[in-house]
Amino acid sequence: MTQAAILVSAPYFSDDERARIESVGPVVYAGTPAERAALPEDVRAAVRAIANKGHKAIDGAQMDLFPNLEIIAQFGVGYDAIDVAAATERGIRVTNTPDVLNEDVADLALAMMLAWSREIVKGDGWVRNGTWGKGKELPLNRKMSGAPVGIAGMGRIGRAIADRCAAFGMPVHYTSRTEKETPAGWTYHGEDVVALAEAVDWMVVAVVGGDHTKGYLSREAIQALGPRGVVINIARGTCVDEEALIEALEAGDIAGAGLDVFYGEPHVNPRLIALPNVLLQPHQASSTAETRRDMSIAQCANLAAYFDGAPLPTPVN
Repeated sequence: MTQAAILVSAPYFSDDERARIESVGPVVYAGTPAERAALPEDVRAAVRAIANKGHKAIDGAQMDLFPNLEIIAQFGVGYDAIDVAAATERGIRVTNTPDVLNEDVADLALAMMLAWSREIVKGDGWVRNGTWGKGKELPLNRKMSGAPVGIAGMGRIGRAIADRCAAFGMPVHYTSRTEKETPAGWTYHGEDVVALAEAVDWMVVAVVGGDHTKGYLSREAIQALGPRGVVINIARGTCVDEEALIEALEAGDIAGAGLDVFYGEPHVNPRLIALPNVLLQPHQASSTAETRRDMSIAQCANLAAYFDGAPLPTPVN
């Protein structure tokens, strides 16, 4: 193979997503590190771009398999699976697909907050299994509107969540590396997550993934939430001290949690599964047909811009 090629590095692109990538240029499929290492030398030499999806690591050793690699286009806003420093050292550009998924992720965060506070999953079960029909009333649940909410990470997604919470009359508190332009009355806590936790009942984790945010919601911050505290995580499992969270939930030190992401997913700690005060979701925050289409289009726009010699729409490095 001598023509420049795009390596599709994950096995779980949909047919539509594959077709979009194929419309940009010739494609090589190698979904695992072993498959990539087994490619013939001339095929690896032809690869100039990688279309990546998911959370399987692409490190320097993987990049070195492709001596003419110049760009890695990630499907998704999170790029913590890609060693960006290693890419930069090798002159390889990295792109992602921000913005197009903000609304869906924010919607799911609010959906989990409402579902947890109003016992929506339990209520559905009571109607279906006849418990309600037998005259048993669902215990009184908890009002969400008006309660103070903390947004741990006021980036694009964090702001979309905060705007929705504000519409529910919830006083907004947040952490961020820099203070943001926000409506009057929103409270900035710098990067002091413990102070944020002390001020709120709801803690929504919306920081980016990666080593620098590992354990961002620390044991101390979880304890600072107190017995009315609820943790909502739509970021990465690594952004929360999961062991500390489980211990606090088991002990009743906080009220509950709604989690879309986990350590070691899709395998979830059985202690979390056993807890009645936790709402669990299968990492589906951006999982709508519309948003996944837009993410695919954005990924391919970066690939097409690269091959056309045009500025990359959403560069990371």
